Amino acid sequence: MSPTQFSLLAVLILAGCMPQGGASRVLELSDRFLDIRKDGQWLVKFYAPWCAHCKRLEPIWNHVAQSLHNTNIRVGKVDCTRFTAMATEFKVSGFPTIMFMKGSELFTFRGDRTKQDIVDFALRVSGPPVQRITRPESISNLRKAISLFFVYIGPYEGILWEAYLSIAEAFQPNAYFYGVAAETARDHIDFNRVPAVLVYKDNMHFFFQEPPAKDESPEERLQAVNESLTHWINAERFHTFLKVTRGNIHQTLASNKNLVLAVVEENKLEDIPAHMIDFRDMIESVIRENKDKYHRHFQFGWTGSPELANSVAMSVLPLPSLIVINSTTNHHHLPAEHLLGAVGLEPETIIHFLDTILDESAPVYGGNSFFVRFYRAYFEGKTALADMWMGNPVLTSVLFGLPLGFLSLICYSICCADIMDAEEEEEEQDHEKKE
Repeated sequence: MSPTQFSLLAVLILAGCMPQGGASRVLELSDRFLDIRKDGQWLVKFYAPWCAHCKRLEPIWNHVAQSLHNTNIRVGKVDCTRFTAMATEFKVSGFPTIMFMKGSELFTFRGDRTKQDIVDFALRVSGPPVQRITRPESISNLRKAISLFFVYIGPYEGILWEAYLSIAEAFQPNAYFYGVAAETARDHIDFNRVPAVLVYKDNMHFFFQEPPAKDESPEERLQAVNESLTHWINAERFHTFLKVTRGNIHQTLASNKNLVLAVVEENKLEDIPAHMIDFRDMIESVIRENKDKYHRHFQFGWTGSPELANSVAMSVLPLPSLIVINSTTNHHHLPAEHLLGAVGLEPETIIHFLDTILDESAPVYGGNSFFVRFYRAYFEGKTALADMWMGNPVLTSVLFGLPLGFLSLICYSICCADIMDAEEEEEEQDHEKKE
């Protein structure tokens, strides 16, 4: 063991950070972690032993620690039922909660709890907001290693650079941001002007179009560019056709685009029936072939959890199916053929359906009204109860039968007490009359 490794191990032991048993590289943290939290970089999971989601994350967390073993990032976990001071210090409100700590900076993970998503999050926030590319071959290596990233081309000064840097600081947990000099990028990227910002995704790159210059002060120009670039990056930080889950749907809707969602069903092994795969591929082909027409207005994706789409539609959709969600108003659109499922949906039908949404002639459902929110809560409660009954009818009967039984006894006791009091009063009146 090298002196550096021995010193690190001594500090961890003194701070109560002990490795788990076996081959796991996850450190068990205690309250004493608060004394060393600003030393180095930490990826920490806050959990409770009784939490089912935490139990499902446990093997994934071990794989995360293994993947980050050769980096400067230490991976740990905290049992918040034992070390409540830790939960209070970091304002943990739910389990599991994943946080990355770098000095005084703190980042909370809000994506899907998969090994790759967690590792990517840790690697993004471990470095500077904008990582600089200094060698031409690094651009080719990035394209092979990362499927989506943003690049600034030009000198590291000026209005566009200042806006890009500030936005990268805000979006660092969600995307990779790079900067490169024009001379370094010239042999690998075709660009007509400098400075420029582009996004690389789906093996293609798209440039940001700056808003037209007006008679404005430098501060006003910076604000205009910042707002335009923020909107563009927020809309472009997703793949053209992505998998939508409960973990990322809120981020997806934050793009302020209409979310076109192909609804299929996958089992626990993430297998999908062949006819549903064909339907999903058909939806993807529509955006691929009509990207220039729909890219600005729609974010395309698919979900293997029909419950997610049913919650939005407040009804049970046929499978496979299609739904379009308006991210700004929470309204949704369903094609007229949706009751037939995939039978009535062809590429031409889908294109016509999307066109009617653009010209605002498509029927609108849902929204944010009080009645809609009330009905959605009723639908989700009814669905949850039905799922509980299907999964374990005995437990469901006990959970709901006992409270109802106690309530019935209370009501019966109250009613019976009134009847008995009435009978006693009648007897007392009869007795007085006889006297």
